Amino acid sequence: MSAHSPTRWRFRRPSVIPGFGMALGLTLTWLTLLILIPLSGLAVRSSALGWEKFWSIALDPRTLNALRISFGTAFIAAIVNAVFGIILAWVLVRYRFPGKRVIDAMVDLPFALPTAVAGIALTTLYAPNGWVGQFLTPLGIKIAFTPAGIVIALIFVGLPFVVRTVQPVMEEIDKEVEEAAATLGANRLQTIFRVLLPGLAPAVLTGFALAFARGVGEYGSVIFIAGNLPFKSEIAPLLIVIKLEEYNYAAATGIAAIMLILSFGMLLVINLIQSWSRRRYGYGA
Repeated sequence: MSAHSPTRWRFRRPSVIPGFGMALGLTLTWLTLLILIPLSGLAVRSSALGWEKFWSIALDPRTLNALRISFGTAFIAAIVNAVFGIILAWVLVRYRFPGKRVIDAMVDLPFALPTAVAGIALTTLYAPNGWVGQFLTPLGIKIAFTPAGIVIALIFVGLPFVVRTVQPVMEEIDKEVEEAAATLGANRLQTIFRVLLPGLAPAVLTGFALAFARGVGEYGSVIFIAGNLPFKSEIAPLLIVIKLEEYNYAAATGIAAIMLILSFGMLLVINLIQSWSRRRYGYGA
């Protein structure tokens, strides 16, 4: 077979843009400096603890409770964002109304707003004497300084990830698809759940993963509204900061490593589901 046979596998494909080797080298260098080296340092520092000390840190009741609150609230907030993010993206794509551009711009507000400012604003609203909290307190509903307040803060910072991920894919779906489903006898619910949502599944899962990842590591917008009460509303990132302030670097490193392992495992599962959905339905591929 000729060395120039078109069936032969090549690492570098022909391209109209030159500089593949330089671009790949810069990409790998940048990836190594920003991600691989810090993660490797965390892994090496954690391995120096030894299994016995590592497991004692991991199984500490305060650590387990902080991890449960961080991952639990991030998961709930990501689910809420996935549902209402689809609805908001649908409204922005399919309807025309006064003030549409303003609402579209407001979706990106959590990206630009400092997280500490968002935390202070949410606390002002939902505190027992706040603008909203003062009406909820007589009903026995407490938002601020509870896990519910953490969920609200994470919904605020995570919503743009879902909307901006789903919106471009939704724009690519022609209205003729919905009309064809209607002519074949499908009602509105069947059109949504059997025609539209399967095609949006990869984008929704991507937005869900981004919102979940942001929620797990969120700090600035949470510490003000959470109240930071151990075994009640203390998040794992705050516990890491507390251990660092106590100069307990071993415990801080151990908790960070546990968060890394759990986050990687959950994101891996989400990406596998996303890949399967993309192969099956095709949209967003």
